[in-house]
Amino acid sequence: MKRSLSVLATSIVLSTNAFAASMPKNIIYMIGDGMGPTYTTAYRYYMDDKKTKEVEPTVFDSILVGMAHTYPDDDTVVTDSAAGATALSTGTKSYNGAIAVNTEKKPLKTMLELAKSQGMTTALVATSQINHATPASFAAHNESRRNYDDIANDYIDNKISGKLPVDLMLGGGTKYFIREDRNLVEEFKAAGYAYSDNIDELANIQSIPALGLFAPVGMPFAIDQHPDRLEKMTSKALSLLNNKNKQGFFVMVEGSQIDWCGHANDIACAMHEMHDFANAIKVAKRYVDENPDTLLIVTADHSTGGLTLGANGQYRWESDVIKGVSASAETIAKQMLASDDIAPIWNTSTKLPFDNQNKLLLEQAKSQGEKELAQAIKTIISKASFTGWTTSGHTAIDVQVFAYGKGASQFIGSQNNTHIADKLISFIEK
Repeated sequence: MKRSLSVLATSIVLSTNAFAASMPKNIIYMIGDGMGPTYTTAYRYYMDDKKTKEVEPTVFDSILVGMAHTYPDDDTVVTDSAAGATALSTGTKSYNGAIAVNTEKKPLKTMLELAKSQGMTTALVATSQINHATPASFAAHNESRRNYDDIANDYIDNKISGKLPVDLMLGGGTKYFIREDRNLVEEFKAAGYAYSDNIDELANIQSIPALGLFAPVGMPFAIDQHPDRLEKMTSKALSLLNNKNKQGFFVMVEGSQIDWCGHANDIACAMHEMHDFANAIKVAKRYVDENPDTLLIVTADHSTGGLTLGANGQYRWESDVIKGVSASAETIAKQMLASDDIAPIWNTSTKLPFDNQNKLLLEQAKSQGEKELAQAIKTIISKASFTGWTTSGHTAIDVQVFAYGKGASQFIGSQNNTHIADKLISFIEK
């Protein structure tokens, strides 16, 4: 009997040690906001080398492991980014608009807060304002995603074990951090944070803790300015986090504006955001190769726009049309409104003809205002490329789950979005 107990105890110890050995030290959690399956498919065709017969795979194809269900805790089925991010950060579904609170509006502990309490270094990176729905759901608690000032306040007021919850933040949002009623930037500086408001001077941030706010609200679209800003911020974040803490680190990186381009039904804008996000994933993947005790998880909170490849009954999708567009519809519209001659702007910004049909449509829309003109521009591009959209909002389709590194096999298959969080939380609690 004693020998049996001894063997059992030894078996339990070995099993426990094996489980601990499979736990990642570092977690890189990347969320493509609005990035449903059609977006990664479109990106594959967008990046395809037309000189070869095969359609080449992308970084997404190399790490795809499963799918996730995105519904919120209500009867709508279609989630918003706040409820989606709350599920992905806490393992609990909530109502649309909730920032890390449950349906009773009580705070839920997030994995970033848990990581901080476990002694890990923490970071948030986004191309939106850093207090937008997704990053907010990792480091703040609020009944409404629209309470931007209160959420920004929470970033410094929400103390974990006597310390601020986030060691590094990179994104937009100076409008919410430098206000008449409160200057949070000065408070962060007083707490020992390095600060920068110029992404071109990102190299000047050389230590953690640090705060980088590079736009009044969200950063400019990748198609319009700084096409590699997420890639650069991700690289910088990982260099700052690398080997700084024996307890490891947790970082959430959001490709925020895939969603914004989807809401706008701007396919060229969306593909540029996808390219920046894909390159940021490559940076993270290389980090995992160099640091095999790291897990990379990539997913989306939902899909946006009801994007389809092929439209109007035609079995075609013309990526070359999209590649010929060099600015967002919003930017093209602004430039046209400021000019008496829209032809040169159209010819510079797209490779599409300025024929009588397009000329008439654009001139009529210009007379109606910026919103109508931007819509006309997008309509022409979508029609020429055979791109379809069903909504300017979100959809309820499942989204992909991508994983790479230590623990990646835990995410294979079809799962609820909360299960992704549950597994990551179990790794953090190791």
